[in-house]
Amino acid sequence: MHSPHDRFVRVRDAREHNLRGVDVDIPRDALVVFTGVSGSGKSSLAFGTIYAEAQRRYFESVAPYARRLIHQVGAPKVGEISGLPPAVSLEQRRSSPTSRSSVGTVTTLSNSLRMLYSRAGDYPAGADRLDSDAFSPNTAAGACPECHGLGRVHHTTEELLVPDPSLSIREGAVAAWPGAWQGKNLRDVLDALGHDVDRPWRELAPEDREWILFTDEQPVVTVHPVRDAGRIQRPYQGTYMSARRYVLHTFADSRSTALRARAERFLTSAPCPLCAGGRLRPESLAVTFAGRTIAELAALPLTALAEVLRSADGDGTTRVLTADLLARIATVTELGLGYLALDRAAPTLSNGELQRLRLATQLRSGLFGVVYVLDEPSAGLHPADTEALLVVLERLKAAGNSVFVVEHMLDVVRDADWIVDVGPLAGEHGGRVLHSGPVAELAGVVESATRRFLFDRAPVRAGAVREPAGWLGVGPVTRHNLREVTARLPLGVLTAVTGVSGSGKSTLIGEITAGLPGVGRLVTVDQKPIGRTPRSNLATYTGLFDVVRKLFTATDEARARGYRAGRFSFNVAGGRCETCQGEGFVSVELLFLPSTYAPCPDCHGARYNPETLGVRYAGRHIAEVLDLTVEAAAEFFADVPAASRSLGALLDVGLEYLRLGQPATELSGGEAQRIKLATELQRLRRDHTLYVLDEPTTGLHPADVEVLVRQLHGLVDAGHSVVVVEHDMDVVAGADWVIDLGPGGGDEGGRIVAAGPPAEVASAAGSRTSPYLARRLGG
Repeated sequence: MHSPHDRFVRVRDAREHNLRGVDVDIPRDALVVFTGVSGSGKSSLAFGTIYAEAQRRYFESVAPYARRLIHQVGAPKVGEISGLPPAVSLEQRRSSPTSRSSVGTVTTLSNSLRMLYSRAGDYPAGADRLDSDAFSPNTAAGACPECHGLGRVHHTTEELLVPDPSLSIREGAVAAWPGAWQGKNLRDVLDALGHDVDRPWRELAPEDREWILFTDEQPVVTVHPVRDAGRIQRPYQGTYMSARRYVLHTFADSRSTALRARAERFLTSAPCPLCAGGRLRPESLAVTFAGRTIAELAALPLTALAEVLRSADGDGTTRVLTADLLARIATVTELGLGYLALDRAAPTLSNGELQRLRLATQLRSGLFGVVYVLDEPSAGLHPADTEALLVVLERLKAAGNSVFVVEHMLDVVRDADWIVDVGPLAGEHGGRVLHSGPVAELAGVVESATRRFLFDRAPVRAGAVREPAGWLGVGPVTRHNLREVTARLPLGVLTAVTGVSGSGKSTLIGEITAGLPGVGRLVTVDQKPIGRTPRSNLATYTGLFDVVRKLFTATDEARARGYRAGRFSFNVAGGRCETCQGEGFVSVELLFLPSTYAPCPDCHGARYNPETLGVRYAGRHIAEVLDLTVEAAAEFFADVPAASRSLGALLDVGLEYLRLGQPATELSGGEAQRIKLATELQRLRRDHTLYVLDEPTTGLHPADVEVLVRQLHGLVDAGHSVVVVEHDMDVVAGADWVIDLGPGGGDEGGRIVAAGPPAEVASAAGSRTSPYLARRLGG
């Protein structure tokens, strides 16, 4: 038994995911990094075991009724953990923030600023003092009644809603309406209401066109659908919604980014005529502090806001409130985010910016004696910003906390007090702790994939750069912090776009469209999930599942039973287990306790019914095939060309450890991006393609970066063009052309500071990237 004053968190027999009975001792009150290649098991140890156990213990102290209200992770597979303090997790997984979420709400700085205006603002003569809620655009008490607190009003016109008036309604004249059944339903409702859906739009009476597009009425009518061959469709009650109402409703309320973006195409927006973009009621905007409204202060960069607060005079209340605000702003500017304004919308922030804002909030929380478990806090950070991050991690530790970080950036690893290296490889070839001790001692661990990059790094030799096959003009771009920026991108080469966080890199490459001359085919490979439910997986996304189902359908047993390909899908009735509906698990409701998930009692997690599992291909049934890793499947399907191509592409991007049936919800952003890249690689295109990747090395170990870069250079050698937004200096040093934006972030950025081959940019004056690139090139 260890004493209660033991200075170590001691983990025994950890078996979560691919961990193989891991025993490890990790010091408290230290900065500890967990390293290893992607899929080695480091996140399973840090998050899946240590953090999950800390959270489970906390929930056990909560009243059973309250526990039902909190989403819990299950108990981790571990023998025991001793010496474990309470834990706080800061993960990269990002919820989709709404347009009402801002820098001010994420950091809670808005609350302090509203309190300042409520208690210490200058009110017009005779005006009543307002509550702090009256200064929030997100409350009924504060929001402008005209724009509902958004600051802009959205309108639409007949020209936007009906771009081609020569079409009839049935032919899709109302372009703003949704596709598929929903759009057909609206057309059928109009038909039932007596409107002519087969005449060209321009020939309809003006009053009918006005009603169809802009009415606020929502009549309900009985629709008698036209019968399709072989399908009986019964009459139903259909409700009409005008095109304007549908577009505004979708834009305001849809949680789908794609649907919101589509709706935005049919809208024009202008500053609200009542609040002039201030988002608040007139009585709230009449209150000032230091001669400015709260909307004007919220629009200032944080560094400028701090200046205004410092120079403000006032009584004791004012001094206390401004001092608190200044202290909170200082932690955000310390993390290199002084260029952000409080009213900057959260959806326009990068992952790195959001994670650092959350870190700043934790710094101010004053907690001590806890374990902070961080998921790659350096993700999306320029090397210049990493130095500020290291200072913050040290401050969290100095406040009496333990900081456990899953990390790939070598500067953060070198700065750590202790390293836990997991490996040696991914999946079933990993799951062991190769070293737990001081960083310097890792040099003697021959098996470690991290050791080579940490201690034996030779400078990247600036080789011969490829000659461009042509040039692509982008811009002039005026968006976010870019002002009339024009860029020239070389074609037929690998181009890296660099710059500090917030300098405008993603905004610039977001302007590359398929319509630009010289692009040809455009493929954007991002880190968005490949699916949002466990029913979507690696095999379904890449198209491999179609090949596998055809192989099973062609077996003698399946043919004898008359099974078609659908029989081997767990998403449709027939072949799946109906008890769990093909999920593989069932939800168990427990009185006064949170519902928990257990393997399905009938199929035991296989997802299929016994009859389907009776069909075997090369000795395995369909569930066993889905349980194979990519590496094992490549061997199993070696003589099936269609499967080999898909699996070979996945092996090429370093995903040999993933299982074919691994749910999309379990994949990291980096894994999702590489699956998308592999799906593209297997398509064997002859024509020119421009590949655009936004920070493809995020979440990748240096060994995985080597594999990825090899693939990107292979695409260029095959005659294609590749553009990457990148912070990893290894990738930048190996590129043919570099475009560096900056010099700073926000208003201090948005310009092209340097452009040219890596060796040229490494010596550019005024670039924040050049010193780090020069160091990597051995300069």
